[in-house]
Amino acid sequence: QVQLVESGGGLVQAGGSLRLACAASGRTFSSKAMGWFRQAPDKKREIVAAISGSGDTTHYADSVKGRFTISRDNAKNTVYLQMNSLKSEDTAVYYCASGNSYFYTDKESTYDYWGQGTQVTVSS
Repeated sequence: QVQLVESGGGLVQAGGSLRLACAASGRTFSSKAMGWFRQAPDKKREIVAAISGSGDTTHYADSVKGRFTISRDNAKNTVYLQMNSLKSEDTAVYYCASGNSYFYTDKESTYDYWGQGTQVTVSS
């Protein structure tokens, strides 16, 4: 059974940083793309960043480019999201997701396992 467990969320002031981690188990981690999504109150869930199985290619939403960095450590079965220069509009529940193939996409339907989510709150 595939499990994804996020950690690292919390409350931070605008301009601050947080690092999210997602530990995966139950499937060959390096063979699957991973993604970070977020959902703010009264908004649809949206992709934040994604990374290929080996970590050699990445994708970012325009709203976080230059501020967030996705990375993965396949030896530890963990994917990370480093979030810098946080803004109040980054406040959301952040989810990690495991893709159904090596290559990432920005479509939720191509991610077949999801974590429980971790709250990130940015105070202005």
